Amino acid sequence: MTQYNVTGMSCAACSARVEKAVSRVPGVTSCSVSLLTNSMGVEGAAAPQNIIAAVQAAGYGASLKGASKAAPSAAEAKAALEDHETPKLKRRLLWSLGFLLVLMYFSMGHMMWGWPLPAFYTDNHVAMGLTQLLLTVAVMVINQKFFISGFQSLWRRAPNMDTLVALGATAAFGYSTYALFAMTGAQVRGDTEAVMAYMMDFYFESAAMILTLITVGKMLEARSKGRTTDALKGLMKLAPQTATVERDGRELEVPIEQVQKDDIFVVRPGESIPVDGVVLDGASAVNEAALTGESLPVDKTAGDTVSAATVNQSGFLRCRATRVGEDTTLSQIIQMVSDAAATKAPIAKIADRVSGVFVPAVIAIAAVTTAVWLLLGQSVGFALARGISVLVISCPCALGLATPVAIMVGSGLGAKSGILFKTAASLEETGRVDIVALDKTGTITAGEPQVTELLPADGVSEAELLRAALALEQKSEHPLARAILTRAQADGLTADEVTDFRALSGSGLTAVRNGQTLCGGSLAYVSAAAEVSPAMRARCEALAEDGKTPLLFSENGRPLGVIAVADVIKPDSPQAVRELRNMGIEVVMLTGDNERTARAIGAAAGVDRVIAGVLPDGKEAEIRRLRERGKVAMVGDGINDAPALTRADVGIAIGAGADVALDAADVVLMKSRLSDVPAAIRLSRATLRNIHQNLFWAFFYNTLGIPLAAGVFVPLGLTLNPMFGAAAMSLSSFCVVSNALRLNLFKLRDPKHDHKRRNKPASANTAPTEEKTTTEKEKEPMKKTMKIEGMMCAHCEATVKKALEAIPEVVDAEVSHTAGTAVVTLQSPVDDAALKKAVEDKDYKVLGIE
Repeated sequence: MTQYNVTGMSCAACSARVEKAVSRVPGVTSCSVSLLTNSMGVEGAAAPQNIIAAVQAAGYGASLKGASKAAPSAAEAKAALEDHETPKLKRRLLWSLGFLLVLMYFSMGHMMWGWPLPAFYTDNHVAMGLTQLLLTVAVMVINQKFFISGFQSLWRRAPNMDTLVALGATAAFGYSTYALFAMTGAQVRGDTEAVMAYMMDFYFESAAMILTLITVGKMLEARSKGRTTDALKGLMKLAPQTATVERDGRELEVPIEQVQKDDIFVVRPGESIPVDGVVLDGASAVNEAALTGESLPVDKTAGDTVSAATVNQSGFLRCRATRVGEDTTLSQIIQMVSDAAATKAPIAKIADRVSGVFVPAVIAIAAVTTAVWLLLGQSVGFALARGISVLVISCPCALGLATPVAIMVGSGLGAKSGILFKTAASLEETGRVDIVALDKTGTITAGEPQVTELLPADGVSEAELLRAALALEQKSEHPLARAILTRAQADGLTADEVTDFRALSGSGLTAVRNGQTLCGGSLAYVSAAAEVSPAMRARCEALAEDGKTPLLFSENGRPLGVIAVADVIKPDSPQAVRELRNMGIEVVMLTGDNERTARAIGAAAGVDRVIAGVLPDGKEAEIRRLRERGKVAMVGDGINDAPALTRADVGIAIGAGADVALDAADVVLMKSRLSDVPAAIRLSRATLRNIHQNLFWAFFYNTLGIPLAAGVFVPLGLTLNPMFGAAAMSLSSFCVVSNALRLNLFKLRDPKHDHKRRNKPASANTAPTEEKTTTEKEKEPMKKTMKIEGMMCAHCEATVKKALEAIPEVVDAEVSHTAGTAVVTLQSPVDDAALKKAVEDKDYKVLGIE
């Protein structure tokens, strides 16, 4: 997406006009314009100069972001988010109020309440009228921007909010000027009664009041809009401006822009880390709250990564720069939130369609209103007042701001909490998911095997068992070996020297220690070298049923015991799954692991359903099937998850995962915690709820306000003065923005207000993985069990599963190589021969189908 700055927009009609003009440019595939940030995001092959020309032809200004200078994205975004409008509007308002107060003294203070005037004005009504005219002209000159923008837009047949204000003020001023000239004629004739009558037809104070009140509203709106980016501004303030780098053996303090990749930089206690890097020397605790929202500092030692804008709290760190400028994590976060603000949520299309025709419709209603009241015999002043009220009470800004302000606040709050939404659409869609599909490794589990149990044989201590395992595994590169080494190091053990080390692929290890032969590995391998008791065999089977890998060890034919290793569930995973289920969301686990391990992990996590033995393309296929039943969010962290993340309605990547997964995802969880998934959904739902409130207020305000201004309720004694209409218009946008700011108070990790799931939860003695929703049952009218020979491993299971599920009538296939079966779920009848052929084409033998 290419980003542009757009100038000259004043309301939703402007942004709709720009979007329409750019969308017509050949080569543009999509365009979204943000009134909130005065920015535009364009996708497609169109040249930037053609896009800028289209914006200029529509009557607005445009420039390519970052075209004038090569600046870091953080600095550029900070400049774009600075509130330049409020100071200007404040000055305009103060000058307008000064002239308005004097005008109101003449028009209302003297005429209504008899406040004194200089003797010159005694019975000199023309002089009073001229004074009011001059004061009104001063206010109009101060607020000339309304007239320039409004009439230029009208001339280009693209009227906007400024057009409504300019027309209303001009109509009031023009009619008042006509009354003033008519008064001079009456005074020349000596018609005192007519002079007083014309005096009552002055609307100079209305014209000036309309402009001043609209300026008040604009200033309040600008101040509130500025607050919507507080979260981002807070991040930017944390970014250091300088860095201490090592150059030619000396430490130099240089501007942050001069730091290059692979530079060596140092960070002392209390200093902010300038760029992303990796620690070379030193140890310290680093406060990463700026990026992840995590209040507890994280210990960093040699080899650990550090990120820009985080704070070194205790020790001295010497680091190598890995990502600088726009590539730092901070800059990417800022860019993501900026992109989200520049994109348009699907729900915003409703307001866009209305805004495109809103202003012309209001002008037509105002003209018809004036004409109807004149035809009904009302005075010109009364009819004109009704038409002006219609013009000034109508507010397309409230419609245009309803969605983007909530998106900006929601995105900023998410970024502050370590949840990054890449687009406005992803922020909206996340709250609408019906099914969450979770990868297992690195998402539900820690992603690194750990020793969970030490089970020494009779007469053997845990330390003796672990020391023998350490001696064997120290030369192995297997992930399970690393788990044993980590546990041994934690227990303070040192490895004994071994000789004749051999690794038998898929079986185990053997070596000689102090003349004694050590063996370690699977039950089948160690059983060939030692007498394994039935009790130990049963224990190994039980561990395997729980999803753990039992590693047996022996010395010279004597069993030493069993060490259980498993990829353990993250501490917050079960609670996260419970919260998702309480939110009415079905939770499915997708994994390439064998079914036994997968079901054990799934049961421990509490998911609704487990789909095991799935290859990367199989995950993508499973997501396609799940999407037939509702909106699906896929949560993953690996390269193999990228196709599924892309296929899902919402892809959620764990922040510590592979870069390709982060690129494919719509939402990034910086903390790498599963508990942030329900938090992201809560935030999305709260944002969507806020948008609905804003849209309701905007539509309700205009639906009620326009008829009131037009005089529909005059028979009931209700009329609307143009000045009150201007005040109401000013407050409408302010109310919409203020409502969006309430999102800053939302507690996205509090499950208190989650609505409960409608499906019956699993009972205490029923595994959650076996629970079936009503929708699932409706889609599972038929099942067949196939007896299959030749399957030896999880890969075989995945191959058979993929072959069966390629048949259109097959909804699901649960394959087990240990049982030698495939349970096939059908959505419509299929011939047994087709099922048999699909399996036997993969070189397996079908023994029977029931």
